[in-house]
Amino acid sequence: MYGNRRPESTSSTVVLRWSRDPRCVALARLELRKALAGWGLSELEDSAVLIVSELLSNAGLHARVTPEQIIETRYFRSTGGLRIEVHDGSPVRPQPRTPDPEATDGRGLLLVDALADEWGVADRAGPGKMIWAALSVPRASADGGPGRG
Repeated sequence: MYGNRRPESTSSTVVLRWSRDPRCVALARLELRKALAGWGLSELEDSAVLIVSELLSNAGLHARVTPEQIIETRYFRSTGGLRIEVHDGSPVRPQPRTPDPEATDGRGLLLVDALADEWGVADRAGPGKMIWAALSVPRASADGGPGRG
């Protein structure tokens, strides 16, 4: 089994647990899409699924947790937006890096930084850390045009 296919869910929160198997990333994106549709936040889908992909992939690759430990995603609907959290058992905090122009990896946190309104790393209850990203629903700017805010 790749992940917990029965999410713990409230009207504004979805909590899922995953193994380190890379196939869990696609399942996490699917669950996030379903949550966004149910919350009326589908306009955040493109950025949100890319963010969860990057954070969950990084946790699976770099967290160095034991096979018994799990990675957890939490999706929170908030007033005007969404918060994505990825929890893992490793205390090592990720550091954005300048990618090698010839490398095909190393850009994940740069993408998260570009797409999220804000993001960060925090301690969590128990061992490990939590990486979070927040997105807000775009609002019309004062002149009537589109804008972020």
